[in-house]
Amino acid sequence: MDNPWPVLKFQELRDTLETLHRWTQIVGKIRLALAPTTNHLWSSALNVTSRGLATPPMPFGWNTLELELDLTGHALVFRTSADELRSLELRPCAVADFHDEVFETLFELGLELTINERPQEITSEALPLSEDRLHFAYDRDQAHRLWRALASTAIVLEEFRARFTGKCSPVHFFWGAFDLCVTRFSGSVAPPRPGADFVTQEAYHDEVSSAGFWAGDEVVAMPAFYAYFAPAKAGYESATVRPDAASWEPKRGEFVLPYDAVRLSPAPRTVLLEFLQSTFEAGARLGGWDPALERAVRDRRSSAVKRVGTERHEVEGELRVL
Repeated sequence: MDNPWPVLKFQELRDTLETLHRWTQIVGKIRLALAPTTNHLWSSALNVTSRGLATPPMPFGWNTLELELDLTGHALVFRTSADELRSLELRPCAVADFHDEVFETLFELGLELTINERPQEITSEALPLSEDRLHFAYDRDQAHRLWRALASTAIVLEEFRARFTGKCSPVHFFWGAFDLCVTRFSGSVAPPRPGADFVTQEAYHDEVSSAGFWAGDEVVAMPAFYAYFAPAKAGYESATVRPDAASWEPKRGEFVLPYDAVRLSPAPRTVLLEFLQSTFEAGARLGGWDPALERAVRDRRSSAVKRVGTERHEVEGELRVL
């Protein structure tokens, strides 16, 4: 069985990561073109599956289409509800060639569409995806390790998500920043962000707490877990959070926990949940979030109400007997 928390080194993963980032953008932009737009652009995200990253079923005439980047079998798989199946091998391949092969396959399936060729949230270069021959690396082992880490993280994020009774996003993968995340909402509208683009305004229209995982970049050159509030909470950066390996990253304005602090722990699930819970509690307390949005608090209150009701009925019964 695969190690659920495999070794991930940013410098070893980096070339494959840069190619995969752009491949997921192509798949994600197809989803964006086909799926009805939902709040906070959740409709654009991908899902972690038992084999890789995939779209949910997307409208395709009166049928549906799913695309899956299978990082176990190393193929991009096309499935339709009309029982059609296609696949493209994932291999060292320029982003431009991958782009052309994807759209040729879609055409064979009877689908013609266009996407915005500009990479999103990638500032290193503005090369259109259909022209990008700078990124072509694909190491199967590195890609599989990345998927395994995402799959294990998703399991813990789902458990963390279940603790919240308010509005909460799915656990999903955003191909813009190439991160897996879950977002909680306080129920309050956030102040407008002057000068922010449409994506940012839509993502942060409401007050949120977000946490997740990314594989590393120029700012934090290591795989890590993160947690932040938007709008930012005064004093949050000085909050005491757990475990000790967690720290405040001023360039990002969020807490980070190195992936290795979880991977090398004898209890990875416990350590990651501790980070998620403590960073949320610190910000929610500073922001005055309703404690009853936490399932444990709500359940305690419900139990107290039930006890009071039971005691009241017991007293009334005794009075009737008297």
